[in-house]
Amino acid sequence: MHHASDDTCAQRLPLADAAATEALGAALAPVLAPGLVIWLTGDLGAGKTTLTRGLLRALGHTGSVKSPTYTLIEVYAVSRIALYHFDFYRFTHADEFLEAGLDEYFGGEGVCLVEWADKALPYVPQPDLEIHLQVAGEARLASLVARSPRGAACLKDICLPC
Repeated sequence: MHHASDDTCAQRLPLADAAATEALGAALAPVLAPGLVIWLTGDLGAGKTTLTRGLLRALGHTGSVKSPTYTLIEVYAVSRIALYHFDFYRFTHADEFLEAGLDEYFGGEGVCLVEWADKALPYVPQPDLEIHLQVAGEARLASLVARSPRGAACLKDICLPC
């Protein structure tokens, strides 16, 4: 483990396999703050749900973790926090975000993890933290970028897996 430097608002991290992707998710657990919005970006199969699984396991969730591609949202009441996992991949127009009443989940105390946020723009709130996962052969490359002061505080405190 190494600590993200105090003056950095972005981190790049190679992830050798699914276990490393889950470890990155687990590293997020202790730095989550109420109301945090995290966008998970990257191609299909890049590891967005795998990262979410690692985060939820670290928070004590023992059940299954599946992508909410068809349900739009999976709700997890774990540990000290409510976590909302969204997937807007199947949206054909951004208005579906409002029609489904999903705006009600944002702005409260819960942490919102959002996959395919671009398909719900301009309605989905901007992220505090954006985690981009890129396929690199069998491995992945993660880029963590703070998009707000709250996201920068999160990134400053995270202990990234080596």
